[in-house]
Amino acid sequence: MAPAVKRIVKKKTNKFRRHQSDNFMRVPESWRKPKGIDSRIRRRFRGTTLMPNIGYGSDKRTKYQLSNGKYAFQIRSPADIELLMMHNEKYAAVLASNLSGRTRKAIIERADQIGVQVLNRNARMATEETN
Repeated sequence: MAPAVKRIVKKKTNKFRRHQSDNFMRVPESWRKPKGIDSRIRRRFRGTTLMPNIGYGSDKRTKYQLSNGKYAFQIRSPADIELLMMHNEKYAAVLASNLSGRTRKAIIERADQIGVQVLNRNARMATEETN
């Protein structure tokens, strides 16, 4: 019998917005914990905005895993792709946004040789070469 593999479940994450950010332009939406002594949010009254807590987190065994079961590894230079040579079953490459087209092409060719999956292989690549 095959070993039980933990199914990847990504929990639904709420957008935790700062209290009264919808009422005042000067209050940004980014979450800040309410600290007031009479705050209904801090005291967790029924019907009020929910606060972030540890229960919203993903399972430790599947945290940061992609839907294909691999982990993303960012490639910033052609030398970084060599790090994944022995770990191509566990990690998938993600090309950094500041790479040039020529460098991207070299990295993708090397990834195909060593069997590393590149998740954003078509990003910023010309569809046809111009001579």
